[in-house]
Amino acid sequence: MKKTCLLLAGIALLSSVALPLYAQGGCTESPENPTAILAVVGSAGAFFVSARARIKARRSQSK
Repeated sequence: MKKTCLLLAGIALLSSVALPLYAQGGCTESPENPTAILAVVGSAGAFFVSARARIKARRSQSK
């Protein structure tokens, strides 16, 4: 039950992001700044890798 709710929430989130982006006519009509989007995605990736490394380090210290 919990996985189903989580899956539906994920699909709703992806749809709410993808549908407005699909309506664009091309690069000249694009409302977003691609450099800012890449910066956000890159920062999120770096945070994820850093957090995962910290969690692994903490787990290895407790053993």
